[in-house]
Amino acid sequence: MTRVNCIVLNWRTAEMTLQAVTAAERAMEGIEGAITVVDNDSQDGSFERLHAALSDRPLVQVIQSGRNGGFGAGNNVGIRACLPGGARADYVYILNSDAFPAPDAISQLLAHMEANPRTGFAGSLIHGPDGAPHVSAFRFPGIASEFEGAAKLGPVSRALARYIVPLPPPQGTTRVDWLAGASVMMRQSMLDKIGLFDETFFLYFEETDLMLRGARAGWATNYVVESRVMHIGSASTGMKQWRRVPGYWFDSRWHYFAKNHGRSYAGLATVVHLAGLGLHRLRIAVQRGKASNAPHYFRDLVKHSLGSPMRPEK
Repeated sequence: MTRVNCIVLNWRTAEMTLQAVTAAERAMEGIEGAITVVDNDSQDGSFERLHAALSDRPLVQVIQSGRNGGFGAGNNVGIRACLPGGARADYVYILNSDAFPAPDAISQLLAHMEANPRTGFAGSLIHGPDGAPHVSAFRFPGIASEFEGAAKLGPVSRALARYIVPLPPPQGTTRVDWLAGASVMMRQSMLDKIGLFDETFFLYFEETDLMLRGARAGWATNYVVESRVMHIGSASTGMKQWRRVPGYWFDSRWHYFAKNHGRSYAGLATVVHLAGLGLHRLRIAVQRGKASNAPHYFRDLVKHSLGSPMRPEK
């Protein structure tokens, strides 16, 4: 009997989480398993609100993380949790609290995983309320992509096209390097071998790191176009309203490169990124345009980079 543990991580979005759980319940019909709602130490009454609203739903269990260790740490709490009755899941499905699966979204992912035994991760087509697909499939970042992404210059992007990290939304089910973590199914037997999310990452780059570990161990990551999930986006993180890039984003970026490619590579990636930013700023000055980066981004990256080589990797 194949079982799925659907994990919904909440941080101060109780009402939206309830809507996501309701959508997940419909999508879990006919599938053995449970929905595990993890409150990531919201400390705003979310846990109590969720527990009261969901206590009479047999498919749902609500647990408290005990600390806000970030996205990966909170999901790890759910992954480690047994299903009601003590059974262990064969698949883990993580769903953002601001994501709403179509009625067949989870079953489509499950069918794909069952038919493809070397697939470790399967993610949905993510779309907005207007139905337009979001960019949610990516290449692994590297030195070339750091320059291209920072420079934002047509000739550079054309020359480095095969290194650009964001992929146009695929038109069909296909293999990719990594997927946004809004709606992803993972094979538990793979996680037993490669480990769970690295909790050094507070937010961002954690799914990139996990899927890179999977790829290095021979597991595929597939974008499954038949599985559709509506996503509001950034409801918990507030990314769309950032006035300044938070320190944890810089921490996560550095840790990803240093952990997976070495500290020298991380340093070179940062130098190349800064060179790309310089080129971008030069173009903006010449054209008298407006920079596309958050305020103080260049200065904050320099400041963080000067301190990063002195910090030991966890």
